[in-house]
Amino acid sequence: MTVFEPLREQLTDAARAFGGDAVAGILTGIVDDVGRALSEEPEIFPVCHHSPASALVMARRLRGKRPSVIYLELCEDLAPLLAELRNCKLPVALQAFASRLEGFPAAWAPLSVVAPITEASAEYQAIAYALDTPGVEIVLVDRSTDHVFQWQPRDGDEDAAAPAAGEDDDRQEALHGDSVGIEIGELRPGFAELEEHLLRHGRVRHWSEWWDQYVEQPLSGADYATYRQVMVMIGSLFRRLRPQDAARRDRDEDRERYMWTRMREHLAATGTDPADCLYVCGAFHAASRVEQFGLASDAEPFAITPRTGTRWRYGLIPSSHSAIEAQFGLASGSVSIAAATWEKAVKRSGVKPFRLSGQQGKAPRGRKVPAAKDGPPADRLSGFLSGPPALDGLDEAELLGWCVDIVRLARRNGYLASTADAIAVFETSVLLAGMRGRARPTPYDFQDAAVTCIEKDRVPGRRDVARLCEILLGGDRIGAVGYDALPPLARDVHDRLEPLGLDLQRRTVQRALLDLHAEPDLVPCSDLLWILRRLLPDGAARPIMGSRRLGERPIQESWDLAIGRHQRELVELGYEGVSVEQVLEQRLRRAAWGPDATAVTALEAVEDAILYLGGGRFAGELGARAVELLAAERTVDEAPEVVRRIRRLLAHYRATRPELPRWCQAFVVEGYAHYCTLLPTAFADEASGVRQVAAMLGFLFGMESLALSLGCDHAQLELAVRQSHPEAPAKVALLWAAKAQLGLMTRDELRARCDALLANPLVVPSFPLYLSGFVQALDPAPALAPLVVEAMSKAFGRLPDAVLLPWLPNLIGTLREHARELVPVLVREAARTFPASLPALDSWIPPWESAAPAAAPAAPVASGPVAELLAAGPLTCDAVAALLGHPVRWDEPARPAGDGKARELLERHPETTGAVAELLALAGGAAR
Repeated sequence: MTVFEPLREQLTDAARAFGGDAVAGILTGIVDDVGRALSEEPEIFPVCHHSPASALVMARRLRGKRPSVIYLELCEDLAPLLAELRNCKLPVALQAFASRLEGFPAAWAPLSVVAPITEASAEYQAIAYALDTPGVEIVLVDRSTDHVFQWQPRDGDEDAAAPAAGEDDDRQEALHGDSVGIEIGELRPGFAELEEHLLRHGRVRHWSEWWDQYVEQPLSGADYATYRQVMVMIGSLFRRLRPQDAARRDRDEDRERYMWTRMREHLAATGTDPADCLYVCGAFHAASRVEQFGLASDAEPFAITPRTGTRWRYGLIPSSHSAIEAQFGLASGSVSIAAATWEKAVKRSGVKPFRLSGQQGKAPRGRKVPAAKDGPPADRLSGFLSGPPALDGLDEAELLGWCVDIVRLARRNGYLASTADAIAVFETSVLLAGMRGRARPTPYDFQDAAVTCIEKDRVPGRRDVARLCEILLGGDRIGAVGYDALPPLARDVHDRLEPLGLDLQRRTVQRALLDLHAEPDLVPCSDLLWILRRLLPDGAARPIMGSRRLGERPIQESWDLAIGRHQRELVELGYEGVSVEQVLEQRLRRAAWGPDATAVTALEAVEDAILYLGGGRFAGELGARAVELLAAERTVDEAPEVVRRIRRLLAHYRATRPELPRWCQAFVVEGYAHYCTLLPTAFADEASGVRQVAAMLGFLFGMESLALSLGCDHAQLELAVRQSHPEAPAKVALLWAAKAQLGLMTRDELRARCDALLANPLVVPSFPLYLSGFVQALDPAPALAPLVVEAMSKAFGRLPDAVLLPWLPNLIGTLREHARELVPVLVREAARTFPASLPALDSWIPPWESAAPAAAPAAPVASGPVAELLAAGPLTCDAVAALLGHPVRWDEPARPAGDGKARELLERHPETTGAVAELLALAGGAAR
């Protein structure tokens, strides 16, 4: 354009004088980019994301131009969500979510893209104008969310990936989760050297402050022509002064080709006059140099690849100022300050912003001003660059209000602030602004002054002064998605929890009390809350009283609910199904059939299906999957957890059903054969711990009766134990215990081996390991508890102090590591064995101490009527003995000692016998 020729010549001469031809080429190229963007149709409106100046100029331009079509740089598949914004409280974010991927690496799942919307943004002004103005169409022309990930590098070095969600609920930085952020008009230097140069010479701390001071404030009162030229100039400058990152440059240029291709397709399909259109894009893309730029270009249309088979879900999630700052790398508090600047600019300029009808929240007040008419093209850029910046005068009333309010807020948060601190903050703010070359202190100057004067050396509470300044200047506004804009699952949750009488949209924690005995109608609410606790983060639904475990049903429950604070997670559940039960079933199925699924995973899914979904067919399906996974396992690492869970499930089914389900029977049979097969290998393998082997034996011994009733063979277990030959001391002790349990070794033999270990000085240092094996054996063989107590007591009683004192820490460490849960069993057995009082201990004799051997009993002599009968008729016995070939020797039948004397005594005193007879007769009559 000829209007920029004087500026071109001026910049060329200055560049050649100071920087040579290279700098001249950059500066003249910037002028060319500005002229090219201003002369193109449709009219290009360059913006910066969340910029109050862009929003203000956009509102002015929309009222002046009244375009019939608005092309907006936003993912094209998010268009159906725009109408739902009127049901929300800004800021919110448009989201596309996919959990099942086709055409993308499986490690990327789940995929999520968010585009946050605030009131102080030009795109919201365009959306509100288009949706509330009849006959106006808004067309999203940027790449789809599917193409966002199609164009990402597959090597894992993704520079656009969002950081992981934080844990600080007060800052609300986790509202976007780990989603990839899409923003309109990201204007920031492409390499660190340029940004550092601008910050140093601008005497500011971070980029947000530089942008507010040198771009935002000067352009907030500028006319439309000046705004366009300056924004395109900045976009062109950052585009040309950019490192040669081929991947990112190609990605940005492909986005520009994509958008121009979509605009051409829409104009060709509708026949709209380009003069009635407005193209809203980032200032960086407004200075594009791709061959498809402009409608007059004769370049071939950009080849748009088809989308993958990934099924995307769309919805709105709540956002906040701090979440936007965290995701896009902005300075803390910058979006809140931008919102405060927007409200102030609306009041000062008198522009009436556009706002969706029915929009929640308070709208900034403004008045409708007459739109400025378009004049002939003129060079406004030269005057803006050559003229001195307009310095705003000191607004003492505003600054005094800030200083008084920050002192009041600081005192509420535990700071020892006073009126003197308010005066100090005022004077320091003015001083800092003067040192930085501005007459009016900015919010950033005020924040630095408040930190210096109030915070001093410590922070008494959770919030520092910088955070208090952000709250004072606008606060971290948090959006909310209205009921009508929620997915069906979220609305179903709200409807089903309505009997609780709580406002689930509130972000505060609310207490819900459920008396399930007095109000049985609340049982469905209880079931839903337990499912939400399983699916949502910990803070969303937290039980205070009550629990849900197999075999338990609480009568009363108490819950702390913060579902409104976790609205994003609830919305994302709606992308997976139409009800929470369906989502839970899908997740359990996905976990049980996943590539990393194990028998423990499947058993856990069975338990969850019983607790939350009532069990039934689905639990049987998961149980059958657990049998398959157990048969396919080649290690015993998870044997303890498998045994613990299957025992609990068997106890539940035995208490609730007349017979065990088929999958439980199959699991016991398969587990018995599986662990018998792996037992010799596990005993010999050094990688298998003693706890795992003990769990296998616990399964085999504890469920042997059930397994034998289902057709298993006991010989398989006995053969597996005989084939085991461990070398580790703990496993050797465990094997001895298993043999004692099977009857292959007597208790006396086991006791003798323990005594031999204590008698061998070479084995004494490793005796704690043997004890660890014995303690682990208490699970499969609990009857060995007295023997373990005996072995440990003998060790403490026989070992000298020189051996026992170094040996004791090893014993404690071994038991803590390998048998922590079994030590209480050992302690209870010791309490039962040892005396309860100290005096009794002195005379106590251990039960295992052997007493003097008793004399061999004499051979019994037969006596009684049978012996007398046989002695009176010996012929029969002689015949039987002769038939059997056995010699016969007859002895005299024994008579009771003193039998004759007792008879003589009774005959001498018959009155005694008579008295006893009378007494017995009386007793018999009384009984009758």
